[in-house]
Amino acid sequence: GGTDVVQTVTGGLRDLYLRKLLPLEEHYRFHEFHSPALEEADFENKPMVLLVGQYSTGKTTFIRYLLEQDFPGMRIGPEPTTDSFIAVMYGETEGNVPGNALVVDPKKPFRKLSRFGNAFLNRFMCSQLPNEVLKSISIIDSPGILSGEKQRISRGYDFCQVLQWFAERVDRIILLFDAHKLDISDEFSEAIKSFRGQDDKIRVVLNKADQVDTQQLMRVYGALMWSLGKVIDTPEVLRVYIGSFWAHPLRNTDNRRLFEAEAQDLFRDIQGLPQKAAVRKLNDLIKRARLAKVHAYIISYLKKEMPSVFGKENKKKELINKLPEIYLQLQREYHISAGDFPEVKKMQEQLENCDFTKFHSLKPKLIEAVDNMLANKIASLMNLIRQEESNMPTEMVHGGAFDGTMAGPFGHGYGEGAKEGADEEEWVVAKDKPAYDEIFYTLSPINGKISGISAKKEMVTSKLPNSVLGKIWKLADCDGDGMLDDEEFALAKHLIKIKLDGYELPGTLPSHLVPPSHRKPFQTAE
Repeated sequence: GGTDVVQTVTGGLRDLYLRKLLPLEEHYRFHEFHSPALEEADFENKPMVLLVGQYSTGKTTFIRYLLEQDFPGMRIGPEPTTDSFIAVMYGETEGNVPGNALVVDPKKPFRKLSRFGNAFLNRFMCSQLPNEVLKSISIIDSPGILSGEKQRISRGYDFCQVLQWFAERVDRIILLFDAHKLDISDEFSEAIKSFRGQDDKIRVVLNKADQVDTQQLMRVYGALMWSLGKVIDTPEVLRVYIGSFWAHPLRNTDNRRLFEAEAQDLFRDIQGLPQKAAVRKLNDLIKRARLAKVHAYIISYLKKEMPSVFGKENKKKELINKLPEIYLQLQREYHISAGDFPEVKKMQEQLENCDFTKFHSLKPKLIEAVDNMLANKIASLMNLIRQEESNMPTEMVHGGAFDGTMAGPFGHGYGEGAKEGADEEEWVVAKDKPAYDEIFYTLSPINGKISGISAKKEMVTSKLPNSVLGKIWKLADCDGDGMLDDEEFALAKHLIKIKLDGYELPGTLPSHLVPPSHRKPFQTAE
């Protein structure tokens, strides 16, 4: 059922776009100013992940790490190697498709990239391979960003505009940084600024974190958050994943558990994309519709102010200069927030080349159609998605690195903490019990048990908060008689050790931790 609904939703969105939003866009020349018209493939395509980073932050290696296989056209090296945009997508056979062929393929969502010209198309290709991961997501590798100035002149196309084009259409933007040498060049800042309004899609990876020690890592992390805060204008703190995303041995193993947990979180984030794809397309359509409305108000206002015969050029200049005030006026008149308006400077530049007399005046019918879409139609699609999410098996990304983390002894947390000893015959606490027994007998047990008060005296020496010790007591007092025998006491000490080692306590006592004398005879280890 899941895929049918996603198709219903994407079909519904495409239909709404063509019927309600596209007429408004065309009437006020939205496509010349902001973003080309959406096509079939924009609604149908798989979730896409865009990777952005400076040279040698390990973008290509990161893709290799996710797919666990090389992809055609992949080049790795410390020197500027990936100077192309590479769309890594699923295909039955391995091979490359050059940019010029890609942008004429109606099945791929790239046709509108042709407007960036040949300089760009020669630096764009699609790498196809039969990889399980790519059945559910596509990955876009972008050219490494050089530090320093010399970069901007040599690309031959507007790098930031291309990034912005992708940012509007992908589901995740992953910014990669190198913990080993962190610097954010001017071009990288520009690139990040071109993701304005897409903050919810951005995730940050601090890669190669095993190359530095813990103290250094803390500093780098702090510096990174500080630099990003200045570039990305968002109320939420960005999620940063720290780790070493390649298949090499860790150079510095102190933080191995942290890296594993972070990798898990990142995998989970990427794995959830197919399920959230419909919502993302919905959100992007809403963002687009709001911009298109504002754009219509601006264009029709300029048209209204133009004189019919004389002084057109002067009036045009005056209106362009007055654009910030016009924005304020429209915000008040139509109750629109300032955040919905396009950037003033860019809009002024674009208006320079337009003939204002050719603009159309306001057509309330077109605006009403979009308002109706936003108020009613979108809401019903949203409900459809919500119902679906609650009763469908979650669509997940599989294959590659995503499969190595689920089950088996290398699954996250396997055989560690409370899970230790799960697959052993002997009670795992037994090996430390002699040491625990010595403490137990200093607490003067009566009839082989110590009271809660005596136990408490010993347990608080762990310096764990009472909330945690209370939980440990509940787990350890297996028969619930308010006292601990020697095995229960040993178990309490074992649980304290688990907690002090930084692991989580189980909600209920797993069968392998139940003390032997408290096991029911029919209860075999599960």
